[in-house]
Amino acid sequence: MNAVSKVYGKGQGAVAALREVSAGIPRGTFTAVMGPSGSGKSTFLHCAAGLDVPSSGSVRLGDTELANLGESELTELRRRRVGFVFQAFNLVPALDVVENVTLPLRLSGTRVDQGWLAEILRRVGLEGRAGHRPAQLSGGQQQRVAIARALVTRPEVVFGDEPTGALDTMTARDVLRLLREVVDGMGQTVVMVTHDPLAASYADTVLFLADGRIVDSMTAPTPEKVAERMTGLGAWK
Repeated sequence: MNAVSKVYGKGQGAVAALREVSAGIPRGTFTAVMGPSGSGKSTFLHCAAGLDVPSSGSVRLGDTELANLGESELTELRRRRVGFVFQAFNLVPALDVVENVTLPLRLSGTRVDQGWLAEILRRVGLEGRAGHRPAQLSGGQQQRVAIARALVTRPEVVFGDEPTGALDTMTARDVLRLLREVVDGMGQTVVMVTHDPLAASYADTVLFLADGRIVDSMTAPTPEKVAERMTGLGAWK
């Protein structure tokens, strides 16, 4: 994204969620986005993923300028070229694992590649659970289903919005290791918003937002260095 600003509301009540933010996410990397509450993390994610339209600036996915797309084209882009993993797993209770994972393909009328489906289920550790419904799975397993669903369209980038926020520490580590493996083993690009320094430490790069601006970045992050930087932003005072 280049010089992206996002303003909500008008006149006296206008709130600037992003202020001329520029960031490039290299392919095949794992990027974490952190910042205090209200810093613009979710707005950054939503603009980058085509879920929200910037007030100014440009967002590109590969060679595609998102501002040039109509609503139906954006919907198509989100279905085919972008994967999403949320804090709430957003699974359909009445569908089993395979049906939940392949839902994006069915919505877009795309044939399911059975070999690719089997490969994804194996990589996320769900090959023995294919016929289970969400209620029969643990929280960690449900998030693995959500990650598999995000990968099934072979997207150019997977966006995670607090993907470990609803999980206990041990389960969160399993899911983070899986996201790391998705990048290292499959060449996937992952961008994850998180408030957790441990989660951020699994990324290659951490971007720090404050007051709608990127104020710092960190490569080779550790939980301690990330926590120290967040304290410097006033996040936990």
